Amino acid sequence: MGASSKIRQLDPAAICRSSDPLAVRELLTKIGDKWTIFVVLSLDLLGGRARFSELERAVPGISQRMLSSTLKNLERDGMVIREVFPEVPPRVEYEMTELGRRLLHPTQGLVDWAKENWEQVREAQSRYDER
Repeated sequence: MGASSKIRQLDPAAICRSSDPLAVRELLTKIGDKWTIFVVLSLDLLGGRARFSELERAVPGISQRMLSSTLKNLERDGMVIREVFPEVPPRVEYEMTELGRRLLHPTQGLVDWAKENWEQVREAQSRYDER
């Protein structure tokens, strides 16, 4: 019996416990993006509703283009709604939807994990890089 016959192949549906693992992977890729995480958490800290300029100031290092793209994706996915006010210049506000608010707890949990474990990860990286 060759070495390749000993390798088990896992069922993708079993890995994520879903009947549609590709959809799960696609959504995790979108919501796991660093800008999406920061925009969602910043929007929450701003009371669940904010103007574009408020979000731009709240998310360190994000460009206008990236913020616009992230907000469009969140709107498309039903996480935020965009409201345009008929003023000159037009005022635009973004508000978390119920679906977006349900993303807050797991997102904050991931950020908390990163905050609590980043030193251990850096130490592991250093040990690895020294080899």
